[in-house]
Amino acid sequence: MADNLPKIYFISDLKSFADERAFLNNLEQLLAVGLRLVQLREKEFSARQLYQLAQKARQLTADYGARLLINDRIDVALATGADGVHLGGQSMPTTWARKILGPDKIIGVSTHNDAEIKAAQTGNADFITFSPIYFTPSKAGYGPPQGIGKLKEICQKVALPVYALGGVKPENTNDIHTAGAYGIAAISALQTNRSVAMFSEFSKLIQRQDL
Repeated sequence: MADNLPKIYFISDLKSFADERAFLNNLEQLLAVGLRLVQLREKEFSARQLYQLAQKARQLTADYGARLLINDRIDVALATGADGVHLGGQSMPTTWARKILGPDKIIGVSTHNDAEIKAAQTGNADFITFSPIYFTPSKAGYGPPQGIGKLKEICQKVALPVYALGGVKPENTNDIHTAGAYGIAAISALQTNRSVAMFSEFSKLIQRQDL
């Protein structure tokens, strides 16, 4: 099981970069300033493509003592020595993923409603992301933003660590903290030419708020 999970969770999207090298450079810059939890989310990649990228990301994260999760693909996670997986609505049930991975690997689960949250808890997940909190293009397909009120409701009744995802920015981290979230998850916010500055700003706010 996971313990002492980092408060900032970086979720990748290579479409934001000119090429793989640019993505890996961005990832290393973030690791150098303190990023310690990464998910490779490239849903459109073939198993071979994801495996090849995961090998490189595993080396980088290992160099900095960071944890690497692979989106959905348990086989790729095991083959590359990743720290675990992140499961979505179309993934293998969390219960079966836990049986395959064992107790020592990390399992995160994407959730957008009460039923998905219940399944994650029953399946012995280590944490959940709850989204979208605010509007963001990457989560538009999951419906309108859930809002801070719903996040607070979820955090009050869920025993698992909850990462707020979707439109998370430095200016709304205080509201996320007040709602009771364990941490924040970010896709687009950490994949620009201001990634390092943005991460540093998130880190300072989280330390100040003791999120």
